[in-house]
Amino acid sequence: MAYSRALHRRRQATNVIGLGVATLATLFGLVWLVWILGTTLYKGAGAIDMRLFTQMTPPPGEDGGLLNAIVGSTVMIVLAVAFGTPVGVMAGTWLAEYAHGRAIAEAIRFINDILLSAPSIVIGLFVYALVVQPSGHFSGWAGAVALAMLLLPVVVRTSDETMRLIPGTLREAALALGAPKWRMVTSVIWPAARTGILTGILLAIARISGETAPLLFTALNNQYWTANPGNPLANLPVVIFQFALSPYDQWHRLAWAGALLMTVLVLMLSVSARAALGRRK
Repeated sequence: MAYSRALHRRRQATNVIGLGVATLATLFGLVWLVWILGTTLYKGAGAIDMRLFTQMTPPPGEDGGLLNAIVGSTVMIVLAVAFGTPVGVMAGTWLAEYAHGRAIAEAIRFINDILLSAPSIVIGLFVYALVVQPSGHFSGWAGAVALAMLLLPVVVRTSDETMRLIPGTLREAALALGAPKWRMVTSVIWPAARTGILTGILLAIARISGETAPLLFTALNNQYWTANPGNPLANLPVVIFQFALSPYDQWHRLAWAGALLMTVLVLMLSVSARAALGRRK
């Protein structure tokens, strides 16, 4: 009896210590997160005005906006989604529905997981050698290809995992009615998994929206207005990087405003993904 009470007290003490350490670690992380977000909001909100959305990035020491950078980022993200999403969804479908139980499927999943954690600068260097050097100039197309390669493994993973969660009885019911497998996939599996696939796409967009390193090697930057992906394109991550390192207060102000815009965009995409996943559950 005495041994049981001592064991109970020891377990309670261990639980209190573990809970205390976990709470302190959580508070430590939250302090830095709140500090970063608070600083971005404080310095970025003061720089938000109509010029930000109506004027081009300025020359050194002058005021201006981020219109060309916003448009350039939008163009490359849209192109990256157009390039990467169909390939990612089809690859995830093949892994979940056609390669089930095969060794090659596990090998592909392993390689895809490696790509998920690959440094973005490596992707940028690869696309630089693949697209920029042969063409002889930086371009929005190269930037879109680099972003698509970062988006692709996220979409593949989420599509694969979501479709594998669909109950096998749905597949059996469709096949029992005489539907060919491709019809079963397009009419049963994809509609049942669409929320999870959409969530993965939104999370992938949130990831590529703030990537700077690959765009330095591919799209570079452009101070002037252009929406043509055949030219170097201005983009928010590179503009923020260059303006933050400059000695000009006006550029620092625009860098904080751009950082706030990026933060709000990623927050909105993350909330949308959470909401979509919540509706699915």
